Amino acid sequence: MSGTPLLSLAIWVPILAGFTVLATGSDRNAPLARMLALAGAAVGFLVTIPLWTRFDLATPAMQFVELATWIPRFNINYHLGVDGISMLFVILNAFITIIVVLAGWQVIDSKVAQYNAAFLIMSGLMNGIFSALDGMLFYVFFEASLIPLYLIIGVWGGPNRVYAAFKFFLYTLMGSLLFLIALIYLFVQSGGSFSILDWHQLPLGMSAQTWIFLAFLIAFAVKVPMWPVHTWLPDAHVEAPTGGSIVLAAIALKLGAYGFLRFSLPIAPDASHELSGLIVALSLIAIIYIGFVALVQEDMKKLVAYSSIAHMGFVTLGFFMFSAMGIEGALVQMVSHGFISGAMFFSIGVMYDRVHSRQIADYGGVVNTMPKFAAFFMLFAMANAGLPATSGFVGEFMIILGAVKFNFWVAFAAASTMIVGAAYTLWMYKRVVFGAVGNHHVAELTDINAREFLILALLAAGVMVMGLYPLPFTEVMHSSVNELLRHVSISKIQ
Repeated sequence: MSGTPLLSLAIWVPILAGFTVLATGSDRNAPLARMLALAGAAVGFLVTIPLWTRFDLATPAMQFVELATWIPRFNINYHLGVDGISMLFVILNAFITIIVVLAGWQVIDSKVAQYNAAFLIMSGLMNGIFSALDGMLFYVFFEASLIPLYLIIGVWGGPNRVYAAFKFFLYTLMGSLLFLIALIYLFVQSGGSFSILDWHQLPLGMSAQTWIFLAFLIAFAVKVPMWPVHTWLPDAHVEAPTGGSIVLAAIALKLGAYGFLRFSLPIAPDASHELSGLIVALSLIAIIYIGFVALVQEDMKKLVAYSSIAHMGFVTLGFFMFSAMGIEGALVQMVSHGFISGAMFFSIGVMYDRVHSRQIADYGGVVNTMPKFAAFFMLFAMANAGLPATSGFVGEFMIILGAVKFNFWVAFAAASTMIVGAAYTLWMYKRVVFGAVGNHHVAELTDINAREFLILALLAAGVMVMGLYPLPFTEVMHSSVNELLRHVSISKIQ
């Protein structure tokens, strides 16, 4: 390790800030807890900026590498590094942490310190997932990140929060157990190494690759979530507080997708090719079927939750077409979805804080009383529907371009569902925002305040900048994606 340990700072600054916030104690010190949480989130974001400014675009190798012995007996190391695939997610995670701290500023009035600490600690753990180059270190971060999110849903969620939190935890834990078995197998096969980069070079037979791929698939499919293991997500979103929904959609869903690129494709390349048809089929089911499920939702949060499943279907589709356009499009879609889904859930939270209902039928004519909010909400709804010049268009367009080269009918099926995406998003927007004032609750609404305006403006900036000028986001991926494709195209079977 040489130079400033930027990745360690990205992991441990928010975690230490979280424990500092916890030390403020009871709600009598809530203002101090909020200020410390915001300061911790801001510093946590600032330390990630050099990852971008110092990033070498020319090399696919891991950068900002840190290596130290952790558990020598089992050859487990504190090994960190990022490439063009993972670097953007560290920065996105740190940015979203600021958003969720601000989002709960006035809304959360009980256990304030514990609430903010949970988000800060989770932020550090998720940065650890995106940075870990040791399999066991990855697993520790992967599992530990469940705990803060479980508490956020279970303590600060809605009426059925305990059920939703328990379902979320059980689903994700089930997949993780198979993941652990696969890690131990790879440890044995590699002669006692937990290095993920060493595992990429293992000459595994087809049978071993297939079993490993299936173990990884179950673990990561639950996290994405892919159909049919997606049922925990709508429940978790509906019951989670606004900040919990933002993090769940913007960052947590990306962990499973990231796992495919870091584990499944490079470790089991032949099995990935052999079983790609299965993943493409499951992805298309998610895109098409879940899109129609979203169309009939009456709860705004459920609608956006199902929308997230459909959008993540585009991501897994992009990965398993084995083209640079498809994988880069999927990565762009992941970052874009972080901005858009976070903005959609925050927008719904803004209305819920005032009316205490997420039902579409309880609104109507919101533009008459909240014109500033309606303008922001329109932008995010259009981005969610894939409007050109927004970030939502860039990733999906790249994936569809890659799909045309892969298989015309796959591309046709994926592209046709963009119509469904526009239908459910804009129909919801029409019923909630347009028309005459629906009832006295809407008539008494007040427009967004300065804090809410700032949050929406930051998210809008991300959506517009990425939509109008995606090059800074795509150029960091090129070398790493090309190297991954070169690696996956070479058979490992001896």
